[in-house]
Amino acid sequence: MQLSGENRRFLFLQGPHGPYFHRLGRMLTAAGATVWRVGFNRGDRAFWPSASYIPYKGTLADWPDAFATLITDHAITDIVLYGDTRPIHAQAVSIARAAGLTVHVFEEGYLRPYWITYERGGSNGHSRLMQMTVPQMQKALESLDMDLPDAPARWGDMRQHMFWGAIYHWFVLAGFWDYRNFKPHRALSVGQEFWLYCKRLALMPVHRWERMLATFRIKHGGFPYHLVLLQLEHDASFQMHSPFTTMTEFLAVVVEGFAKGAAPHHHLVFKAHPLEDGRVPVAREIRRLAKLHGVTGRVHFVRGGKLAALLNHARSAITVNSTAAQQVLWRGLPLKTFGAAVYAKPEFVSTQSLPDFFRQPTRPDSRAYRDYRHYLLETSQVPGGFYSSRGRRELLRQVVDMMLQAEDPYDALSSGNAAPRQQLRLVT
Repeated sequence: MQLSGENRRFLFLQGPHGPYFHRLGRMLTAAGATVWRVGFNRGDRAFWPSASYIPYKGTLADWPDAFATLITDHAITDIVLYGDTRPIHAQAVSIARAAGLTVHVFEEGYLRPYWITYERGGSNGHSRLMQMTVPQMQKALESLDMDLPDAPARWGDMRQHMFWGAIYHWFVLAGFWDYRNFKPHRALSVGQEFWLYCKRLALMPVHRWERMLATFRIKHGGFPYHLVLLQLEHDASFQMHSPFTTMTEFLAVVVEGFAKGAAPHHHLVFKAHPLEDGRVPVAREIRRLAKLHGVTGRVHFVRGGKLAALLNHARSAITVNSTAAQQVLWRGLPLKTFGAAVYAKPEFVSTQSLPDFFRQPTRPDSRAYRDYRHYLLETSQVPGGFYSSRGRRELLRQVVDMMLQAEDPYDALSSGNAAPRQQLRLVT
């Protein structure tokens, strides 16, 4: 059956910083669909330069009724959004499901950096992957054969990500008077967010040298070490799908477990998220906790950078529910998690107590993980990215057809109706 957007009416909500959503909307229009975009601030408006823009200037309390009216008045069949946990999106998803609409959810790649995630209904802790077992995935793959690319070693469009984030928050800040009811889904004000983006960009050269020095000391220290993959405290996966409310809580648990269980010649390395901007004093807290538990000198902090350089020599890894753990599993390293994650299957993650994990960590089933990764690459993981022009081109070549299909990526594979997947050529 020919793919077409005829009789499809898409309503876009908030998307990734930058022009990706607008380009996606144009492609859907070219396919015959009708497209609108609801904007909640001047940043949303700046990245949707067309007449199909619908400004929402009401309050969060009034949004559910306003959204229900929008989908009725415009006969909406599909909604499109980036992340499903921010309040305006969570409310919209609930109403859309009740109305029988198709919910298209984009997220950063579960297998980043060379892929993004496209699912229907929900992502991360709300993903259909949470209820799937590895044997179910293996059954769906029985008729397929594909050479899998190596694990990516870098996030290809980090600078563009930060650039578009700074531009977006500048527009939000400059046009606050026009959308006075807009409230960011994070705790900081728009002005604080904008300042942190600018500060992060300005300090990149300094942080690069700090990172290089710290990494050099670890790589040439000659000691065994365990790697902790940190996340952003305000990230939805950390806040909505984990037992912690602050990063300090997680840091305290890890340092205490390390002090109780690790061999005295082992070290602990904390690697910050690449977008860590200083709103949480992570480095200071790590130093305080190391001193408190008597492990000063054995605990290290690395500010962002490439994960592969540290993973290549690590004994194990610990995280709340970072997607970076996929690279840990790809290497067959023991992994301990604390939150809900699409990869937190019994075949992969340790169920040991944290002291026992540091003492003698159990390894994952690498063959099962290879099948799991293959399944993701055949379904929800799409080559490309949101922030670089090259990444957007790669993404749009495939994801529009996936959105227009009757079945979601998981059902399409099981039924044998999945479109051929574009093979990714890794560029280093």
